[in-house]
Amino acid sequence: MNKIIKFGEDVEGYNIPVLNEREIRASAGILFLVVFISLMQIIFNGNFLLIKYVITLFLADFIIRVFVNPKFSPTLIIGRLIVRNQVPEYVGAQQKKFAWIIGIAMAAIMFIFMVVVNAYSPITGIICLICLIFLFFESAFGICLGCKFYSIFYKEKAQYAN
Repeated sequence: MNKIIKFGEDVEGYNIPVLNEREIRASAGILFLVVFISLMQIIFNGNFLLIKYVITLFLADFIIRVFVNPKFSPTLIIGRLIVRNQVPEYVGAQQKKFAWIIGIAMAAIMFIFMVVVNAYSPITGIICLICLIFLFFESAFGICLGCKFYSIFYKEKAQYAN
C-alpha cells in the first residue's frame, strides 16, 4: 500500500521526496492547451460542453496527483512519455503538493459552478484565467506560481525549488 499511495519519489542524492519537473512542465502544457481550446470554444462558438469535460478531467487528475500518487495522474503519465529521453530535473515534492492543492480548490469551484450548477459568472471566468496563467507560467517558463505561495504561507524556503 505504501508504494501506491505516496507523494514524491525517493531519489538518491536528495534528502526529501522530489518530483520530475520536466514531466510536470509537459503536463502543464497539455492542460494549458486543452483549457485554452475549451475557452476558445466558449468565446467563439458559445459552446460550454468541452469545458465541462475538461474541468472534470482536470479535477480528477489533480485529485489523483495529491491524494493517491502523481505516478498515476493521466497527464503526468503523458508528460513522462513525452520527456522520457530527457535528463530528469528534480524539485521538492512538498511545494508541488501545495500548488496542486490550489489547483484542486480552483477546479472544485469550477466543477461546482459549471458542471453541477450549470452556471457561469465572472467568478468562473476569473478562476479560469488564473488557472491559465498558472499553467502558462509552469509550462513556458518553468515557474510554479503556486510554489511561490508555498514560501509565503509556510514562512520557509522551499527545498529544490524552481
